[in-house]
Parts: sequence; C-alpha cells; structure tokens
Amino acid sequence: MLAQAQAHRPMPARPAFRGILKEDVRYAVGNENSTSDAVNGWFDRLMLQSGIETAPSVWLSLCVVSGLAFGGTMFLVTEQFLLTAFAAIAGMALPLGIAMLMRSRRQKQIMEQLPAAAEELARAARTGRNVENSFLAVAADTPAPLGSELRLAARRTEMGIDLASAVRDLPERTGVSTLTMLTSAIGVHQDTGGDLVSVLERMATSVRDRLHFNRRLRAATIASRLGATMMLVIPPAVVAFYLFRDPNYLQNLMASYWGRLSLFLAIGLQIIGATLVYRILRNSGRF
Repeated sequence: MLAQAQAHRPMPARPAFRGILKEDVRYAVGNENSTSDAVNGWFDRLMLQSGIETAPSVWLSLCVVSGLAFGGTMFLVTEQFLLTAFAAIAGMALPLGIAMLMRSRRQKQIMEQLPAAAEELARAARTGRNVENSFLAVAADTPAPLGSELRLAARRTEMGIDLASAVRDLPERTGVSTLTMLTSAIGVHQDTGGDLVSVLERMATSVRDRLHFNRRLRAATIASRLGATMMLVIPPAVVAFYLFRDPNYLQNLMASYWGRLSLFLAIGLQIIGATLVYRILRNSGRF
C-alpha cells in the first residue's frame, strides 16, 4: 500500500540558502474581499504565467517609467494636460500589454508541446521505468517553455518531494488548465495505481483534438474577432484624426458641459466595451 503524499511546504528563508533558492515575490496577501488584493493577485499571476524572469518590482518600475516617458513627450508636444494624462495611462499599460501577449504566446506553446510530452512519458513508462525516472527523462528532453516547468518539478522531486506534489501547481504556474489532466493522472497513479500509459495516450489524443477544434473555431470566428477589434480601434483613431486636424479640439470640447459629459461618457463606454470584448475573446481561446 502506498504511503500518503505529504503536502509540500515552502522552505523558510535562511542566510545559508541565499543565492540557491529564488525568492518568491508576491503582492497579494490572500484577502478575497479586497479589490486591491484581487488586482495584486492578477498581477502576480501575470508575472508568473508570462515567464518573465525579472522581478515584479522591476516590471512595475518599467510601467512607471513608460508612463512618464509617454506623458512627458505628449506634454512637450501639445502642452495639454488631458492628452498628457491619456498618454501617461497608455504608457503605463504598455508593459502590461506586452506581458499579457507573452503569456498568451507561452500558453499556446505549452499546449502544442503537451501531447508530445505526454506520449514521451507514456513510452518511457512502457519500458519498465517508474514514473519518477520517466518524468525526469521527459523533463530533460522537453524544450522550453513546458520543459522549464517540468524541470522545476523534477528538481523538487530530487529534493525529496513526491512527484504528485511537485507537479500540483503546474496549472497555476502556467495558466493552462489542460495541465490539470496530467497532474491528476500522476496523482491518481501515485495514490491508487492503474494503467498510466493508457491514460497518457488518451490525454495526448484529447489535447490534439482540442487544439484542432480551437484552430477551426478561430478560423470560423475571425470576422467577428476582427469586427470587435475594429470597434475598439476606430474611436481612438477618430479622436487622433481630429486632434491632428485641430490641436485645440479637446480644449474646445472641454469648455462646455455637454462636451465634457459626452467625452467622459464615451471613455467609460469604451472601457466597458473593451473589457467585455477582452473577456469574450479570452474565454473563447482559453486552453
């Protein structure tokens, strides 16, 4: 009978381990009822899942520097505080947008690597080696980005942590929910046994079918996605055209009550529309 897997606990920071263990910097404190903590948790997950190896504080500093650069440049060119504020907000959001793009590309690469890694793990287990040795071999042969996460789990097993606990946080670290099938299969096999080879082969087939379905879905909805993108891009482009044609356009618009009301109402509706479109596109392309 297999022994129960022990929950893995983080090692306390000690001067003797300085330079060996990387400090896990997180801004969220676990308060689910706090809006600020929810934002901090989103930022923590973004930094973790995007694969950015720099410290989160450095990326936040980059957001501030980018906002100052964009806002300062706009102020020097136009000397209008409203445009300066918009440029500063856009500059601060630019590094976050880059991180989100890096996360999306990384998740796509992980999904494309997952079927081959599962099949290789099944072939290694079929040769008679135990799951731990098979996993170490697959982790060493798999290229990044999936290989980096597998090698991190492999290093945990070398430090004495059981394999099921070592791979348990793979879905959270990558943001790829499909990895839950892999971690569940390894955990069930460790606790109760079973035919792990057949499970991994079926999982590889299922992931390939899912990738094929996602490609067909994106091809079928490309017109809708382009229309949503144009809906978000055209209003700022129209405003930029009027500003290029008349630099005092916003100043004249802000001079009247109805102008200010219409401007702020348009900005609010644009933000709401962008949020809804982003959620729809994110849910349709989630792995």
